[in-house]
Amino acid sequence: MKFNKIVAFVACVVLLSSCEYQKYNHKDQKDLNAGNEWVYGVSPDSLPRQMSFKYEAKPELDARVNDIRAKLYGGKIPSSLVKE
Repeated sequence: MKFNKIVAFVACVVLLSSCEYQKYNHKDQKDLNAGNEWVYGVSPDSLPRQMSFKYEAKPELDARVNDIRAKLYGGKIPSSLVKE
């Protein structure tokens, strides 16, 4: 009986302490790109400068992309993934 109470007490302590377990288990890392217009843009609401690149379309890649999608999704390509 006493052993069961000890086990129950230890289990309660473990369960209650697990709520806070991962709270401090992370490392704050400084952002190496903080303030970089190229990555974040001029302001928080603007697009980054790297988004201004326009790439020419390569229609020969569309068939390959659709083949890969068919392979990944088992022949069923979700309509949300198909480019028109």
